[in-house]
Amino acid sequence: MLFIASLLAAIVPMITYLLIIWQIDRYDKEPFSLVFINYLYGAVGAIFLAVIGSGLISSLVSLFIYDEQMVAHIETIIIAPVVEESTKGFFLFIMVANKKFDNMTDGIVYGGAIGLGFGMTENFFYFVFYSHSFNDWLSIVIIRTLFSGVMHCVSTGTLGAFLGYAKFKPRNIKITFPIIGLLVAMFIHFLWNLSVSFESTAILGFMFMIFTIAIFITVFSVSLLGEKKIIYKELMPESEAGLIPHEHLFILNSSQRNKPGWIDESVRKLYIRAATSLAFRKMQSRNSSGLSKNYYEQDIEHYRNFIRNLLSNTQLS
Repeated sequence: MLFIASLLAAIVPMITYLLIIWQIDRYDKEPFSLVFINYLYGAVGAIFLAVIGSGLISSLVSLFIYDEQMVAHIETIIIAPVVEESTKGFFLFIMVANKKFDNMTDGIVYGGAIGLGFGMTENFFYFVFYSHSFNDWLSIVIIRTLFSGVMHCVSTGTLGAFLGYAKFKPRNIKITFPIIGLLVAMFIHFLWNLSVSFESTAILGFMFMIFTIAIFITVFSVSLLGEKKIIYKELMPESEAGLIPHEHLFILNSSQRNKPGWIDESVRKLYIRAATSLAFRKMQSRNSSGLSKNYYEQDIEHYRNFIRNLLSNTQLS
């Protein structure tokens, strides 16, 4: 019974958080299959690598420090943030090369997915192995569901935001921002683990996480607003050139685009996806070079032709 209850308590909240994050990414939504792959990596791959890495470093530390309680604190406060954020971030550094990884919002979504997957597996082990009574179990479930699991989402999502921001920026930013992002992720993890490791500072840890989550949500919102502006800015020349009707320019970057009536309903979703992709490809092309630039330029022409053909055969409202 405990096993099943712990499994459900670990999976359901983290999957719910994952779906919320994915749904909030409303302008250029990532393929859920790719988001879920990141979630699974966090749940399995990052956990596996973290266990190995933490075990090796802890064994090394125990050769020099014989106080078991001191070693345990070092494992929790120092080793865990460094190793776990590195193993979670490893997949993000691979993901950033993916053509679907466009900007800060994508980094937050993919990084958040990895963190939630990691949090799910870690929560499950805590629920099973650290619960000595029903009250213990319930307390651990509440704290880890609302704070510890979310901390993994926030920390790795923060790294993703730095990676996404840097992807189409000059070389110096591409090099420095990922390093800064990883250090910030480790710092968030470090402060949380440090504060909740001692009863006297636990309340500060909860206050810190509430503050950090608020900042994370704010950054997410600002990033979404940036996507809205990109769509308008990049589609304006297309409107001036006659490809996109002028009245659609204000609809395509607003929530109104999800309402029926402004274009034939049979093509509305196709049109939204194509116009949004065209806007982002133009931004990406302008900030790329070499083979990547050629890829984006070909995609731009593809989407222009697609939209032209779509609208020529569609009754506009």
